[in-house]
Amino acid sequence: MMINDKNSQKIVDIIQNYARKHSLWILAYGTGCGAIEIPPTMTSRYDAERLGVRGAATPRQADVLLITGYLTTKTLKRVIRVYEQMQDPKYVIGFGSCTINGGMYWDSYNTIKALDRYLPVDVFINGCMPRPEAVLAGFAKLQELIQAGKADGARKYKENLEWYRANQKKVIPNWRMPEYNW
Repeated sequence: MMINDKNSQKIVDIIQNYARKHSLWILAYGTGCGAIEIPPTMTSRYDAERLGVRGAATPRQADVLLITGYLTTKTLKRVIRVYEQMQDPKYVIGFGSCTINGGMYWDSYNTIKALDRYLPVDVFINGCMPRPEAVLAGFAKLQELIQAGKADGARKYKENLEWYRANQKKVIPNWRMPEYNW
């Protein structure tokens, strides 16, 4: 009996995705008031660790970049650099209305209005500020996407790098961005 390579690869992907969904190492990039909801989410009352969600110390150790709050043009540069330092597979969660539409800073000249124009966002958690229950629901949604093999923002970023770079250069015109040879 011959085993089809496509079927065996599919089985391997299913097993990998199942393991990945239960081991999410997050790097929380707290840029605003949203960061105040992360400690309660991780402590005993809500206990995100029971879902396999843990904190990471550096971008190289992280799977998930959790952006919690508004981004200015200066912080966008740092967030992009952090994202690009992360190893594949990597995921992004946009936390709060500020990452979706600028939030209460929507009319500010230096606030990023839509994070997904600059980085691929796998899950948005809406609210101002989302409560820990919403944060846990966002992680559960990301885990569903990972299990289904649909959390592929890193692949989309590589495939559409020129589009993302063009958007990034519109708000950070003088930044000499690194060249990649993925």
